[in-house]
Amino acid sequence: MPIITSSYKAPLLFQNGHAASIYPSLFRVIKGVATTRERITTPDDDFLDLDWSKKGHKKLVLVLHGLEGDAGRPYVLGMIKVFNQNGYDGVGLNFRGCSGEMNRSLRMYHSGEITDVGFVLDYIGENYDYQEIILIGFSLGGSVTLNYVGRNGKNVHPLLKKAIAVSVPIDLVESAKGLDAGRFNSLVYVRRFLGKLYEKTAQKEAQYPGTFDLKAIKKYTTFYEFDHHVTAKVSGFEGAIDYYTKASSKPFLPNVAIPTYILNAENDSFLSDSSYPFEEAKSNPHIFLEVPKRGGHVGFAQFGKNGTYYSEEQALKFVLGQL
Repeated sequence: MPIITSSYKAPLLFQNGHAASIYPSLFRVIKGVATTRERITTPDDDFLDLDWSKKGHKKLVLVLHGLEGDAGRPYVLGMIKVFNQNGYDGVGLNFRGCSGEMNRSLRMYHSGEITDVGFVLDYIGENYDYQEIILIGFSLGGSVTLNYVGRNGKNVHPLLKKAIAVSVPIDLVESAKGLDAGRFNSLVYVRRFLGKLYEKTAQKEAQYPGTFDLKAIKKYTTFYEFDHHVTAKVSGFEGAIDYYTKASSKPFLPNVAIPTYILNAENDSFLSDSSYPFEEAKSNPHIFLEVPKRGGHVGFAQFGKNGTYYSEEQALKFVLGQL
C-alpha cells in the first residue's frame, strides 16, 4: 500500500493554508531557468506554445500549469529547475489561450481535456530523441495529468514512465462546492480567478461575436455559474455538474498503470475530503499518495534548501525511486 508518511514541516510563517498558498504565488522568484518557445500546430489548426529548458539531456519532464496559469509560473519553473539539475530537460505546456496570445479556435482547456497533452507527447516522441518522459501537473494541470494516465491505463505514450500530480482536486463536484461556499475562498480565490476568466472570455467573444453574454458573465460570483454557462458550452458538456462529473479523475484512478505520485495537503482549501484518494492508493500499487498536514494549495515552501520547495524535492525522489 504505497501511502507515504509525510516528512514535510511547514515553516512557522506558512502553518496557515492560505498563507502557504498565497506567498509563493505572489513572491516566489525562480532564477537560472532560461526558456525558449516553440509553437506547434494542432490537428484542428490551432496552436500550442511549448516553453523549453534544454540542457542536452536524454530525459524530459513535461510540466502542466494550473487554472489561468502559464508555463512561466514559479511552480512550473521551480520544478523544471530541479530536474534540469538532475539530468532532465524540461518543457512547460501552455494550455490553449494561456501563453500570452489567444488561441484561434473557440475551444478552451479544462480539467478533463487530455487530447492536447496526448498530442504533445506524440509530437515530442516523433520530433525529439528523448528516452524517457515524466509528466507533472499542478492543480488543474494535475487533474489533466491524472485523467491522462487514468483514462489511458496501459496505453499511455510508451515514453511516459511516471506521472506526478500536486494539489489536485480529483473530485471536481465536491471541490467546486467547497470553493464557492467558503467566505475567504469566495472573496479571494474565486473572485481573482473569475476576473481572469472573464477577461479571457471577453477575448473569445471578440473572436466569435455573439457567443457569450458578457454582461451576465461579469456578474458571476461562483465557479459553478462560469462553468455552467461558459466551460460547459464551449466544451460540449450539458452543464457544470456534467462537466465536473465527467472531468473528475477520481473514477479513473483504478486504471492507472504507471507509477503515479499524488501530493495533496490536508489544509488545501481548494480540495474536498473526497480529493484524498486513500482507498484508491491502497488498492492500486501504481498510485503513491502523500498527504502532509500542511502545505496549502501549490505551496510546500521550505527554507534552507537553496530555494527548492518540498513538492519539487519529493517529485525528484519519486522519479529516482527514493520514496
